[in-house]
Amino acid sequence: MVTDDENAHRQQLADVRTAIDEIDEEMVALMARRERLVRIAGTLKEDAAAVRSPQRVEQVISTVRSLAVESKVSPEVVEATYRSMIEAFIELELKVQRSSF
Repeated sequence: MVTDDENAHRQQLADVRTAIDEIDEEMVALMARRERLVRIAGTLKEDAAAVRSPQRVEQVISTVRSLAVESKVSPEVVEATYRSMIEAFIELELKVQRSSF
């Protein structure tokens, strides 16, 4: 027999998952926007070094870590997420850059 507390717990978990799914939709929409800009940037850069731009990567990481602290979210999680995302976008941008020159 399922208790009222167990039902409440299950419902709460379902609600949290629904909220997470909604956030994922928003994040994918933002990533699509970011990709459109990355593709434009890829056509404007002359070589792979300009695409990779380690100093720009570190600038972005520093900024998002600061934003994470302000938002009271783990800066380590934000940094790891951004490093992974940036690397994927760099690979995409390299393909765009190579095809535009």
